[in-house]
Amino acid sequence: MELAFHSALYPASLSCRARRLSLVPCALKTRSCIEEALVSVEACNMASHPINFSKLDGTWRLQYTSSSDVLVLLQAAATLPFFQVGQIFQKFECGDQSHGGVIRNVVRWSIPNLLEEQEGATLLVSAKFNVVSVRNIYLQFQEITVQDIYISEELRALIAPAILPRSFISLQILQFLHTFKA
Repeated sequence: MELAFHSALYPASLSCRARRLSLVPCALKTRSCIEEALVSVEACNMASHPINFSKLDGTWRLQYTSSSDVLVLLQAAATLPFFQVGQIFQKFECGDQSHGGVIRNVVRWSIPNLLEEQEGATLLVSAKFNVVSVRNIYLQFQEITVQDIYISEELRALIAPAILPRSFISLQILQFLHTFKA
């Protein structure tokens, strides 16, 4: 069913890049609908229901964002055929605090044939947040890191082929890539 729906929307002659770019107007319309829904929810009197940080604490799969650090990656994936974005999460670390905590955007991404598909590396953007009012929070950027880099089998074979002898340098390169954090 999904394949038939996809085939009807996107003829085979349409390139992958053109297909992705054709989704941009849909994404803008969806974004506008989401923002209208947010305004409707905010119109309700939330003062009697403060944020419950114990329920917020944890890792959530991101379905919508206006965060520029995530949007730039999604735009790059839509226009660059060699860049893939996988799962995106937000991790709230509130604990037993009552006015804020730490929030992390966790983005899994990859470059085909260099890194493993969809899970090749992780971009982690961290910020502190404090509740200013029922409607607003204050975000203070902390750091951005790249971690959990998993190179593809093809690149691993190129750096250190299975045929012996492997050089000390090629093994050092593999170990460096495995433990790299920026």
